[in-house]
Amino acid sequence: MFTDSHTHLYLKEFDKDVATVIKNAVDSGVNRFLLPNIDLNSIPKLLALCKDEKSNLFPMIGLHPCSVSKNFINDLDKIYSYFNADSFIAIGEIGIDLYWENKFIIEQQEAFQIQLNWARQHKLPIVIHSRNSFNEIYTILKKKKNNDITGVFHCFSGSYQQAKKIIEMGFYLGIGGVLTFKNSNLSEVIKKIDLKHLILETDSPYLAPSPMRGKRNEPKFLPIIAKQIAEIKNINIQEIAEITNQNIDDIFFKIK
Repeated sequence: MFTDSHTHLYLKEFDKDVATVIKNAVDSGVNRFLLPNIDLNSIPKLLALCKDEKSNLFPMIGLHPCSVSKNFINDLDKIYSYFNADSFIAIGEIGIDLYWENKFIIEQQEAFQIQLNWARQHKLPIVIHSRNSFNEIYTILKKKKNNDITGVFHCFSGSYQQAKKIIEMGFYLGIGGVLTFKNSNLSEVIKKIDLKHLILETDSPYLAPSPMRGKRNEPKFLPIIAKQIAEIKNINIQEIAEITNQNIDDIFFKIK
């Protein structure tokens, strides 16, 4: 059985059939689901879904960089108030996104650093969104990190040099559907990376793996990613499940 370490099952794309989506995933060999938050408004729906499926759905909390605006301090204050009422397995997803624009780059950097402090205060791992922003995030982490924060670079699609830097800081690489894309060089990177540094994710409903690319992504597609890693590593897919599940346990479910 696999764990989908990054899925947004609470989004509107799953409103009509989320129970079926979860059942289909379990039938396909995926029985744990880690849910990162996006913004202030998504928290109630996220928590309600995790409460309904509390045996295998686990919530995170954070402000996605694409949700950062001029009012981000107010949003962060309200998001932080949820710590008193619910248990979260991580701060996420957080980070910096410079793919669309850099209008709020200063605000994104400040929001990221504030949420790093949350992680340190609550002894929680972080889930990092780093689209077109690896250098900016790496610089902040190197300044702020004292070997007391761990987590994952979600949806990793970077170079081997970037992967080495991430691993040297004690972070893991989240591997998803991008691995299966024809124009991706990620397979060459994965060849050089030990499995003990990898976890699996879908980022559903986004980034469906080939041959489903362009369709709604679902956790049931996670074994496609695992199969490709097994082929790259020339090992049994069961070993992929065992090692990545252990990595996820080490990141998110250690007794603090």
